[in-house]
Parts: sequence; C-alpha cells; structure tokens
Amino acid sequence: MKQKPNQSPWAWVPSLYFAQGLPYVIVITVSTIIYKNLGLSNADITFYTGWLYLPWVIKPFWGPFVDHLRTKRFWVVSMQLLMGVLMAAAGLSLPAPNFVRWSLIFFWLIAFSSATHDIAADGYYMLGLTPHQQSFYVGIRNTSWRIAAIAGQGGLVYLSGLLINKNVAVKKAWMFLLLGAGVVYVAIAVYHKLIMPRPDGDPEQRLSGATEGIKRYLATFIAFFKRKNILVFLLFVLFYRLGEAQLTKLAAPFLLDTKEAGGLALSNEQVGWAYGTVGMLGLVAGGILGGFAAAKHGLKFWLWPMAFAMQLPDLLYVYMAHFQPGNIFLIQGFIAIEQFGYGFGFTAYTLYLIYFVQGENRTSHYAFATGLMALGMMVPGILSGWIQEMLNYENFFIWVLVCTIPGFLLLPFLKIDKKFGKK
Repeated sequence: MKQKPNQSPWAWVPSLYFAQGLPYVIVITVSTIIYKNLGLSNADITFYTGWLYLPWVIKPFWGPFVDHLRTKRFWVVSMQLLMGVLMAAAGLSLPAPNFVRWSLIFFWLIAFSSATHDIAADGYYMLGLTPHQQSFYVGIRNTSWRIAAIAGQGGLVYLSGLLINKNVAVKKAWMFLLLGAGVVYVAIAVYHKLIMPRPDGDPEQRLSGATEGIKRYLATFIAFFKRKNILVFLLFVLFYRLGEAQLTKLAAPFLLDTKEAGGLALSNEQVGWAYGTVGMLGLVAGGILGGFAAAKHGLKFWLWPMAFAMQLPDLLYVYMAHFQPGNIFLIQGFIAIEQFGYGFGFTAYTLYLIYFVQGENRTSHYAFATGLMALGMMVPGILSGWIQEMLNYENFFIWVLVCTIPGFLLLPFLKIDKKFGKK
C-alpha cells in the first residue's frame, strides 16, 4: 500500500499510543491480577511485578542508539511485531510447572521491547507533529494509552472472569487471553507498517563506527543534565507520582481481596466491567477534555487544576477501604471519577515532559525523562505491597494521599512559557 505523504494524525496517533499502552498494562497491571488469581501474596506480587519497571527506568541508556540508528518508524513496527510474539509466549508459559519463573522471563522481554518502542513512538510523535499539534493531540494520545490500559485491566480481566466461571482453569483462561492479545498486537504492527507516514524529520540514520556511536551517546547524555532547571525537573519527575505509583499496584488486589482482608470482594468480571465501561468513559472524557483545554489556554494556565484533578480522587479509595461498600454501581462511579481525574490531570504531566525536552536530541532526552519517571514508579511500587500489609488497606490509602504532597510542593518551581501549547 502506498504511503500517504500528508496522512492525518488521527490515522496513527490513537493506534500508536494504544499500542504503547497495551504491553505496559499487561506487564505491570494485568500480571498482578494473574498472579493474584494464582494465589501469590500481595508482597510477592508487588515485588516481582515492581521490578518489571526496570526496563523503562534504564531505557535512557540505549535511547541514543534508537535515536541515531534507522528511523523511529522502523523501531516502532519492529518492536510491535516482536511484542506480539512475546505476549503469546507468555501465555503459553502459564501451564508450565515453573510458570512464575517462565512468565516473568517473558514479561521481562516484553518490558524491554516496550521500553524501546516507547523511545521510538514518543520520538516519532514529536518529529511528526508541530508544537500546537502536540498540545492538541496530547489528550488523544493519553486517552488512547489509557484505553489500552482499560482493554487490559478491563477487557482481559472481564473475559478471564467469564472463562473461569465456565469452569476453564485459571491458567488456561489467561493463556488463551494472552495468545489473543498477541494476535491483536501483530495485526496492529501490520496496520502501522502500511499506514504510518514517513515524516521529513525522521530520516534514515546510520553510524559510521563504534567510536562515533559512543561520542554521540556521551554528548547526548551530558547535554540532558546540562539543561536549565534540571534539578527541579528531576525532583518533579521522581516525586510527582509517588502516591499514584503505590495506588496503581494495589488498586486491583484491593478490589479483588475478601472483606475480611480489607478488600471489596469483587470478581474478575466485576473489576473488568468497572474499568471497561464507566471507567473508560470517564477516562476518555477526561483525556480529550484535557487536551482541548491545554490547546486553548496553554500548559501553564492548567497546571494546578490538572494536578488537583489527578491527585484528589485518591480520597475515594480511603472511603471505599473504610466503608467497604457492596453497591457495585457506587464503586463503578468512584472508579469513573478517578479515571476522569487521571485522564484530565495527566495531560499536564505529559506536556511538561515534552516542554522540558524541546530542542536538540529531544527523542533521547524524552527517553531520559520517561526513564526517570519509571524509576519514580518502580521503587514505590516494589515497596507498596509490604507497606499495605503493614498498614492495612485503609491506612495504606491514607498514606498514598500523604505521598501526593511532594508533587504539589514542587509545582511553584516549574518554569513554563505561558504560550506553550497554545495555537
């Protein structure tokens, strides 16, 4: 199929970021539900799956090579094909006697491939769109990413519940679903091979030798840490999501755990339905509204409102842990509010990262930024299960709220051009 030189971003931005989100949510979130269904403790689950963040943390170390070899488009399509195969392999590993070991190996490989894909996809987004388009579509890309999260955390979990209720063994149910996810992912790769344009800003690149590669790598790495206001940026990226990093790891176990253990005793189907229906609607509405708002008034105008929208809904988990409501519609409503706030608020966070890395080497520098962001998610996530088992769910969610304070304290120190994001 012939490439269209001026292909509308609507043809590839939503699908590209859906493809970016799906492997991440399978590795980080769906894996926790799989291991919960298979009887692992919260501490073991968060420890094992928390370390799966590592590839996103260390991706800056190979980001410059992705930046200076071939094209971003080449890396996007290649990694998507590879991850489709690995998802299927992860599913086939579950019936094995040592399924924890083997599934973790494949989840690790998916994580490394996904981290590489992120570098290329984010670089392609910045190279293929103007600054105003980046602001306009940031809500679309974040929403598409989160729709992938809903497809995994909602759709796959719901389908697993249906299969398990039809007396399909837990391991077999998840094996079939991961195989299906792999097939879908390969189809997405083929679509992108055919439809993604070749922007002028993404030329074919090759290194003439190892020496040149090392020089470019070191220069790119040093240039990042010489950026203006780098200290504030590092603190913000590492601590802004401190609360979310812990809540994300324990939200699904909390919903699935028994009332005696402090949870809400929902089934896989109920959890999947809650995230896949009203949760998805809230997320889509929040993400799209956030992108439109930022494109109209700019990032600086919306920074504080979006921060509050993203963090304050954590209060709803304190309420649910204290009262343990049994009304599924109330729980769904709370999840919808939380997802709306996240979709709306995360727009500012993403735009600030894009704003900070504007200029030379922005693909590699964005990879550095998101790698640091992953570090800020990994360490608290690893410890979250241990903290929850010490505190119980109610006190844990209060602790999560306390952990949002450092992010707010850093907001006044962010230096942002009032015009950034506006048309």
